Amino acid sequence: MAGQRDGDLVRAHAGSRAEVGPGPVVHRELREQRERELLRPGATLAVGAGHRAVPEAPDPERTCFERDRDRIVHSAAFRRLAGKTQVVVHPSDHQRTRLTHALEVAQVATSIARGAGVNVTLADAIALGHDCGHGPGGHASEDAFDTFLAEGYDHGPWGADVVLAGQNLCAETLDGIRNHSWSRPAPRTVEGEIVSWADRIAYCAHDLEDAVHAGIVDLADLPAAVADVAGRTRREQLSTFVRAVVRGVAEHGEVGMPAAEAEALAALRAFNYERIYVRPESLAQSRAVVDVLRALVEFYVEQPAALPDTVVPVPGPAGDDALRTALTYVAGMTDRYAFAMAEHHLGWPPERLPRGIDDPR
Repeated sequence: MAGQRDGDLVRAHAGSRAEVGPGPVVHRELREQRERELLRPGATLAVGAGHRAVPEAPDPERTCFERDRDRIVHSAAFRRLAGKTQVVVHPSDHQRTRLTHALEVAQVATSIARGAGVNVTLADAIALGHDCGHGPGGHASEDAFDTFLAEGYDHGPWGADVVLAGQNLCAETLDGIRNHSWSRPAPRTVEGEIVSWADRIAYCAHDLEDAVHAGIVDLADLPAAVADVAGRTRREQLSTFVRAVVRGVAEHGEVGMPAAEAEALAALRAFNYERIYVRPESLAQSRAVVDVLRALVEFYVEQPAALPDTVVPVPGPAGDDALRTALTYVAGMTDRYAFAMAEHHLGWPPERLPRGIDDPR
């Protein structure tokens, strides 16, 4: 249990000889130096403690973006993504959750960033945090919460400005999270733009794969506009689209995708919308999510004593503190917890709760 001691050194394994040659400790300043030397012009460089709302001292070992990545991974909001819907509620063992989606976006984003010669760590941090603002029940939660906010509920800004605000992340990381959706203003960094592409590439490919495994669609139905360019499998599609963005950077000096592959990606997304996202069962699931989440927010506004003692009041922009507190609490819930609270507090009939793919109701 104590490992294998040999003089002043303790090894994990008997017979281990995990030896390395001479070299320096790769501390933060050396990492920053290597970024300046190796990354291409236009890449975002880590500098000291980073641009944070609350100034901090630099970390001796980690760059500012490495610290951001670590803070996101260790946050409660990131952990709760494991219990939040990607496409369907109550996913099976093999269907994606928001957490596995975030990990796959990070894999795609870091692959592109490495090929493009820009800051891999910043792309990784943005990708891992990009969906922390999602509520339970997937995108339907945005429709549910829209009614309570004059500006509407958008998971990007909500994640950056509310959910992760206490992490004191760098401005570049928050900007990428806030603006990763294509409907938002363009991110200010190359790495943020890469995550915008990585998000779309990842969900188009893995949502299709999940739907095939669930028997919702058949790969034989995939349009030729997709299959002829990017193949039919997730592996082929990710490879095609990742390489296309890297090639776009190499050929044009900015983040984008050549037209042929971009048209294939758009066709894949259109196919997914028609056959997966807006199929009758999906729309019924969305309506059920909207109903239960709105009812929960209204309940906690009217009954603030039902909130756990650990909930910290959240100031509202127009003095509507009770509403902002209730909304923040419900938006942070996992799917199962939200539905359980609806049954517990509201007496919500189970048959009105959102259904999973395998639910026989």
